[in-house]
Amino acid sequence: MAQLETLALQSSNGILTITFNRESALNALNDQTFNELKSTIEEALDNKEISGMILTGAGEKAFVAGADITELAQMTEVNGRNFAEKGQEIFELIEGSAKPVIAAVNGFALGGGCELAMACHMRIATANAKFGQPEVNLGVIPGYGGTQRLTQLVGKGKALELMLTGDMIGADEALSLGLINYKVDSKAEMMAKAEEILAKIQTKAPLAVGMVIDCVKAVYTTGENGYQTEANSFSRCCGTEDFQEGTSAFLEKRKPNFKGE
Repeated sequence: MAQLETLALQSSNGILTITFNRESALNALNDQTFNELKSTIEEALDNKEISGMILTGAGEKAFVAGADITELAQMTEVNGRNFAEKGQEIFELIEGSAKPVIAAVNGFALGGGCELAMACHMRIATANAKFGQPEVNLGVIPGYGGTQRLTQLVGKGKALELMLTGDMIGADEALSLGLINYKVDSKAEMMAKAEEILAKIQTKAPLAVGMVIDCVKAVYTTGENGYQTEANSFSRCCGTEDFQEGTSAFLEKRKPNFKGE
């Protein structure tokens, strides 16, 4: 992968860890970070050696504290749409990834950082994590899909409360609302839990994993019949070598050897 300035990458056992590496700016998302993130995700999706990804933030204070306010303050009605749509496009790339992506959230996940975490398939947070969509404090609204994904994850009433008040919530409340999958005590435990989940998923049929992600996403896609998507995907699975291997292994009482074919 290309040399990066705002991200740090580490690959091990088929898992790519992407660390937002602007600790002095609380890992805020600027245009360069977005560009590097997009190219990194695209390369990872094309890399057969990578089966899953973890997104996390450098340091102990923040996952991603939000959009870079210096850049945000320059927005006008003319270029604001492009600003929002660029972020939406990249977060859609993450949400639509056929390879599972886990957000490992340490510290602040606010504004664009919360939206980024919600675009991932799962979220694990440390006890000091803070989530929120405080955009109304700046006279603007979430622009990277936050109004949609927060509502999907926690329900309309609570999502409206959080977005209209701009309040932050801690890891305990985020867990109770279903915003995160797990709360752990330390950053080390957080990364270990993410790696544990991805390692378990690695033992499953890759094509089936990707299709599950696609079918779940279809629930929220306007104009798409999720049940039909599921039936179509089920049919496609039945035509794969992995399906033949999985059923044969079950009947022969052995572990399957999936190849993603």
